[in-house]
Amino acid sequence: MRRTLILAGSLLAAGAGPACAQTVLAGPPTVPPAAEATPPAVLAYAELMPAFPGGEEAFRRYLSAKTRYPPEAERLNLSGTVYVRFVVDEEGRIRDVEVVKGIGAGLDEEALRLVRLMPWWTPGRQHGQPVRVQQTLPISFRLR
Repeated sequence: MRRTLILAGSLLAAGAGPACAQTVLAGPPTVPPAAEATPPAVLAYAELMPAFPGGEEAFRRYLSAKTRYPPEAERLNLSGTVYVRFVVDEEGRIRDVEVVKGIGAGLDEEALRLVRLMPWWTPGRQHGQPVRVQQTLPISFRLR
């Protein structure tokens, strides 16, 4: 059931006249459903930061084994570092992957592919609880 309220009393008292009367429709109050909870916060830093399984050395081996140098970058003799940002969620999955600073010629796409193929990480922890943590990872490309 809708109710119509006319808010003209204060306008008439101020000398605005009936032409400035306003109609406002008031309905039942809306309550957001409980299922639509706000998404968990993404931290820039946690007490225990997320880690690639096996540590730094395992990460270097992973990059070495999986990297495919793009033909366009090889043709242009292009080397450099691509910075990729992503979120490690509470379970260690990689989410929201994006290039922050790229160098083009297929190297940006290769960096995205490498990050998306990574195994799940050990999640970050805050106060003993797993949390979402944003990471920015430099991936260097060098022609040999």
